[in-house]
Amino acid sequence: MKVSRWIALACVAALAASVAATAAFGGSSRTTAPKAGFVAALVSDVAGFNDNGFNKNQLVGLNRAAKKIGGKAVPLVSHSASDYTPNFNSAIRDGAKVVIAAGFLLAPTMKTYSKKFPNVDFAITDDSYKDAGGGKNVEGLTYATQEGGCLVGVLAAKEAQKMGGNTIGAVGGIKIPPVDSYIAGYKYCADKVVPGTKVIVQYSNDFNAQDKCATVAQNEMGSGATVIFQVAGGCGIGALKAAASAGNWGIGVDADEFSVTNKILTSAIKKTDVGVYDAVTQAASGKFHGGSDLLLNLKNNGVGVGRIAKGVPASWIKLMNSYRSKIIAGKLKPPAALGK
Repeated sequence: MKVSRWIALACVAALAASVAATAAFGGSSRTTAPKAGFVAALVSDVAGFNDNGFNKNQLVGLNRAAKKIGGKAVPLVSHSASDYTPNFNSAIRDGAKVVIAAGFLLAPTMKTYSKKFPNVDFAITDDSYKDAGGGKNVEGLTYATQEGGCLVGVLAAKEAQKMGGNTIGAVGGIKIPPVDSYIAGYKYCADKVVPGTKVIVQYSNDFNAQDKCATVAQNEMGSGATVIFQVAGGCGIGALKAAASAGNWGIGVDADEFSVTNKILTSAIKKTDVGVYDAVTQAASGKFHGGSDLLLNLKNNGVGVGRIAKGVPASWIKLMNSYRSKIIAGKLKPPAALGK
C-alpha cells in the first residue's frame, strides 16, 4: 500500500510539472519548440552573398538561426533580377517554412509568392510588409538608417571643416528608399552640426561594379568633397578606395568597413543579420510577426556606427553621441527621405 501511494504521488507531481511547463509557454498546448527539419530560405539581391555586408550579414543571421533551431538554411544567390522568381520557386520546392527576401528590390516577387502560398511565412529586409503582399504571413524587416546616417554625418562635417572646406559627398548605388534614407540623415545632421555644409549626392546605378562607384567618387571630389560616404554595397568599395587614393576620407556602410582602406573615418552600421535571425526564430517557434514591421534603430541597437579612426578628437565623438542621445530620446528626428 505504501509503494502504491508513493507511485500515485509521483504521478501527480509529474502532471503538475507538465502543466507548469505548458503555462510557462503561454498556457497553450501548442509547442513553441522548433520542429526538426525546419527549413528557412534566404534569397539574395543582385549583389549576392559575397558583398561586404548587406547580403553577407543576412546569410550570417540565417545560419545562426538555423543552428539555434536545429533546422536547415537554404541560401539562394541572385546574380540578376531574373533570378528572383526561380529562387523563390526553389525555396518553396525545398519545403521552406519561411522565406526571407534580402532587399527592397525583391518586393514585387515576394508579393506574388506571399499571396500564392499563404501557409508559408515571408519576410523582407528594407521594406514594409505592406509593399510585399500585406498579408498576415509577411513581415517587414526595416531599419532606421537615417539615424546611423546622421551620426556619420556629424563626423564627416567636422572632418571637412578641419580640412578647410565645407563639402562632403555621398555615393549611392541605385536610387531606392533604403539608400536615400542613409543619405537623408547624413545630409541633415552634417548641416546641423556645421551649418552651410554642402553635400554632393550622385548615384552609380549599380551595387556591384567598383569602377562605377570609383568614378562617381572622383567626380564628387573634383567638386570639392573631402569625405565620401558610400551607400552602394560592393560597388561602394571602389568609392572608398578612390577617396583614400586622393588622400581623402571614406565612410563605410552596412558593415564595419574599417579595414577596407587606411582612410576610413567610420561606418554606418545596419545589423541585417539580426532582422533575419529574428524572423527565422519567430517562424520556427510559431510566433511569426506577420502583418507588421520590425523596426531596428539606435534605441534597440539595430543601427549605429563602426570603429572610428584614430586621431578623431574626443570632442567630436562626444558631439556625435549627444546626437545619438537626442535621437533615442525622440528630441531629434532625422528625415528618412531626401527632399526634392
